[in-house]
Amino acid sequence: MKILVISDVHGNLPALEYVLNAEQHVDLTISLGDVVGYGPWSNECVDLLDSLDQRVLVSGNHETAFLDGQYPGSHPVALAFFDFCFSRFNRQKKISIYQASYLKDNVEFVHTINDAYIFPDTEVSIHRDTFIGHSHRMFTKSVNGYALTNVGSVGQNRVNIDEINYAIWNTELNSVELIRKNFNVDYLINEMQVQGYPEICIDYIKSKRTL
Repeated sequence: MKILVISDVHGNLPALEYVLNAEQHVDLTISLGDVVGYGPWSNECVDLLDSLDQRVLVSGNHETAFLDGQYPGSHPVALAFFDFCFSRFNRQKKISIYQASYLKDNVEFVHTINDAYIFPDTEVSIHRDTFIGHSHRMFTKSVNGYALTNVGSVGQNRVNIDEINYAIWNTELNSVELIRKNFNVDYLINEMQVQGYPEICIDYIKSKRTL
């Protein structure tokens, strides 16, 4: 069985469409949450994932914020993004049924562990092979004899925003392929400008470019 594992799409519809088109022969797609927020297409990303026949949709902290109607943090950039995107979002019913985590073949799929941003050098304990997202940094490492895999971000790579990250898990081979694809975000910035995003949001996206 070939499983596509994605996370942190963040309203970036063209990036999500690119990944699903490139990996259309997988048997199952698992999204680890944060489908919504930041990008201009939160509604459309929720609809596209919901249209997949074989899917598992795990909830992230941004789904929680969109259901609660408030962002719990205080960072001015995150708050500006939330205020702009939440006011245009109307798919609460669909994201309300996203699950907290998913278990397959004793492998866990969850947005993150203990609500933390987990990086390669973060100390963390796991009790089975685990896939996570949340920190937007793709890596895999061994923890307590188990594999911890962060699949990175489809829609908002915070090291190089012109790069898409995701993973393919082959269950028969028990192998995980971490995939990086270049994907120019000029289209994203253009759409943000068309929709009238606050300048602080547009500047943030531009600051994550390395080109």
